Amino acid sequence: MKKVFTVPNSLSLSRLVFLPLLYFFLWREQFRLFFTAFTVLGSTDFLDGYLARRWNQVSRLGKSLDTVADMFFYISVAYFIYHLYPQAIVWNRFFLIAAFAAYGLSFLIPLIMFKKMYTLHTRILRSNAVLVYFMMLFSFIINPTILLSVVLIVFVIGFIEEILIFLRFGPVDQDTSSYFILSLERRLQDWFIDKPAFKRLHAKQNSME
Repeated sequence: MKKVFTVPNSLSLSRLVFLPLLYFFLWREQFRLFFTAFTVLGSTDFLDGYLARRWNQVSRLGKSLDTVADMFFYISVAYFIYHLYPQAIVWNRFFLIAAFAAYGLSFLIPLIMFKKMYTLHTRILRSNAVLVYFMMLFSFIINPTILLSVVLIVFVIGFIEEILIFLRFGPVDQDTSSYFILSLERRLQDWFIDKPAFKRLHAKQNSME
């Protein structure tokens, strides 16, 4: 039970449980409460991962909760932007279609290849979570159309990178940082395995078995 009801898992779950409050405040045009609640809920996306690593409470359940919470939160942000700034959505409609198409493929491809839902937390996608958070907070100060364009472009790049990782490397660790880093690690690993010293050590271990 202790492994399930951890603080990081509770934070991820709270992002799902209290998400309807944002819709309630928005529809009632209680914008101060909306932005306050958004600030609090959005911050859980950073805290859950940070605390899980800090307290050594990283788990499959936690990663799954975080993924599901992020999915509903991002879709909700798209609706919030549409409700508050419909012109930003209209102007960015092609970027939006591309982002959701890439997002859908990033779920569909691992589902077909590995028979399960599988997402990565690459550096690009993590940074975009920060962008989404601040885009909403600063949308009333900075032109939301430009902010949304930047976020959607980064999303497309991040999801394409995720898809390429799946296609080339298969089911890698969910905390893989980037395609480049993973490719470099695999090349170094292959180079080390091909070294004569490693082959002699491997042969010696096999003979002892």
